[in-house]
Amino acid sequence: MIRASVNPELLRWARDRAGIAQEDLTAKFRKLPEWEDGQTQPTLKQAEAFARAVHAPVGYLFLSEPPEESVPIPDFRTFAGHAVTRPSPNLLDTIYACQERQSWYREFARVAGEPDLDFVGSVSVNTSRITAAERMRETLGFDLAARRECSTWTDALRLFIRQADEAGVLVMVSGIVMSNTSRRLDPGEFRGFTLCDPLAPLIFVNGKGTKAAQMFTLAHELAHVWLGASALSNLGAAPPTGFRHEEVWCNAVAAELLVPLRLLQSDLRRNEPLPDALSRLERTFKVSTLVILRRLLDAGWLTRERFDAEWRQENERLRKFVKAGGGGDFYCTTVARVGRRFARALVVSALEGQTLYRDAFRMLGVRKTETFNNLGREAGVMG
Repeated sequence: MIRASVNPELLRWARDRAGIAQEDLTAKFRKLPEWEDGQTQPTLKQAEAFARAVHAPVGYLFLSEPPEESVPIPDFRTFAGHAVTRPSPNLLDTIYACQERQSWYREFARVAGEPDLDFVGSVSVNTSRITAAERMRETLGFDLAARRECSTWTDALRLFIRQADEAGVLVMVSGIVMSNTSRRLDPGEFRGFTLCDPLAPLIFVNGKGTKAAQMFTLAHELAHVWLGASALSNLGAAPPTGFRHEEVWCNAVAAELLVPLRLLQSDLRRNEPLPDALSRLERTFKVSTLVILRRLLDAGWLTRERFDAEWRQENERLRKFVKAGGGGDFYCTTVARVGRRFARALVVSALEGQTLYRDAFRMLGVRKTETFNNLGREAGVMG
């Protein structure tokens, strides 16, 4: 029996990196405490199985010290006013998967002769937030009347995603890593990120957030696209403090895009009770009550003190109604995870023999030809 000369420190590091307690792994790896204490060593197969369980490259276990890992894009996240320094393997693997998809699509678009998107990087943080939001609204066809016709937030979000997709932005929404349902993304770690590119801008939205939260995240990340800046974000709708100016600007643009201050002010009613105003305005603009609260603050309808108190109360109320995601149509969900624009392009390329089915299956997160064909139908490529 061949033993693997793994570093006990790296075993502990890899487990901690994955956020898994030792006792949660001992059912599968009975001698894990002995491995971590250096009393004995796993076999090579056991080391490989352990690496898969903690989502780490097996080669890491043989290093002399833990590697320095960092997010491969600008990281604007903060927690309690401090930068977030340690990314989870779920976050890293999601970014790497999206980088691969973006690289593939960029080459596909280049060969197809598609032009660069002129709106990418077309504004700066010195651009008026109202002006930037208006330019985005015009390009996206982001119409309030169309949103009002949506019966639910989910429908409004789908409309928003479709508008961004049709403008040329790759939009991917998922709450898991690739298609692995056991690897759930934590909305507390990040809400979304942008991989900026003039030919293939990509936005990833953490699908574990509420539909209303996803709406704001998409708007925020789109502001990054117009700014021409890749970024990893964990901002919500509240006016932020302790963040870089770029993040504050994108947040303000997102709020203006979703709820134009001019329209909000014309819709305010004197002496209307706040609960009634929140209920009415969230139906009108198809955004969360948290976004409405933020805009009421921007409009001067609420004082900062009142806003802070109402924000805490509304957050607590919403937490009680958050339900676990899941269900729905498998193919529709799978297309949403990789984006309709990307799925269509990849299916077409595979059918034309330009991309290996093996590679297409991996990037789509499927294993069977039948599933692939059904995804092609869902994406509108195959009859």
